[in-house]
Amino acid sequence: MATKEAKAPATLDLETRLHMYRTQVALRQFETRAYDLFLENYVKGTSHLSIGQEAIAAGVAEAMRPTDWTFATYRGHAHTLARGVPMTPVFAELMGRANGLMAGKGGSMHLTSVEHGVMGSYAIIGAHLPIACGAAWSAQYRGTDQVAVCFFGDGTTNIGAFHEALNFAVIWSLPVVFWCENNLWMEYTRTSEVTAVVNPAADRASAYGLESIIVDGNDADAVYQVACDAVELARAGGGPSLIEAKTYRHGGHSRADPGKYRPDEEIAEWMQRDPLPLYRTRLLEAGVAEEELAAIDESVRLEVELATEEAKAGPIPGEDLLLKDVWADGGAAWRN
Repeated sequence: MATKEAKAPATLDLETRLHMYRTQVALRQFETRAYDLFLENYVKGTSHLSIGQEAIAAGVAEAMRPTDWTFATYRGHAHTLARGVPMTPVFAELMGRANGLMAGKGGSMHLTSVEHGVMGSYAIIGAHLPIACGAAWSAQYRGTDQVAVCFFGDGTTNIGAFHEALNFAVIWSLPVVFWCENNLWMEYTRTSEVTAVVNPAADRASAYGLESIIVDGNDADAVYQVACDAVELARAGGGPSLIEAKTYRHGGHSRADPGKYRPDEEIAEWMQRDPLPLYRTRLLEAGVAEEELAAIDESVRLEVELATEEAKAGPIPGEDLLLKDVWADGGAAWRN
């Protein structure tokens, strides 16, 4: 089966483009601030940033409805924010504060906001693919038009759950879209060194009767178009899609990883394909005034500053939260 190389649409309305630009700027500024907070010891443990991969989160979220579901990996800050979750509770969650998204109990790798359709970030590689299938199956069973969208890294394609979920989704024609964010590296190992095919997701699509689709993950317009097609196919009962988005994380695997194992020339090449300046240039060429883009940049900067201070002001969680949300009936007192 031939691989389909997805391209950016010839035309896209300016309002949508400006919104995707703002989303990408917000994700970049948020993640940059999260890194600073880590260095300042406000963020405990580690975190996994999406700097360099913002176009995927922005483009896909733009194609989704509020009632659709997002399933993300531990690198899930961007996908959470792109669905409309405010910055303050996400910053606060990273800091382990009581005003965090999950009252400080989940941290960086377990962001969840059912209200916004964000059905969790998952620290176990591949664990959420079958769960996304379950959500899609429930939508199919209940007769709603909801779609589950599941993001994962290139390393996940070598995990058993990836193959099980793909097979299950196709057999039941589930309304689920699988997005492989291929940033070339499985933590510290180059994906190509341990994978039998060149394109870890797209080259395996045919094994499940799916179209092989590759998109430039650093081009928000191209991502948006592919996402619209896949989401609407799923919504109309056409079954699942598997999409491989080529991208590159600017930093190491996590904040504990300086990423020195990657060749300097590779990093330099991908820095030239940074999604933000590329998208900004495209908007300028489309006639958007520099002043309008600068105003967006500044509004995001102010949003980040306010959210940072609000998060820092949050209290440390008390002992009363230890058993909260652990049992469905509210607590363990009656068991003792």
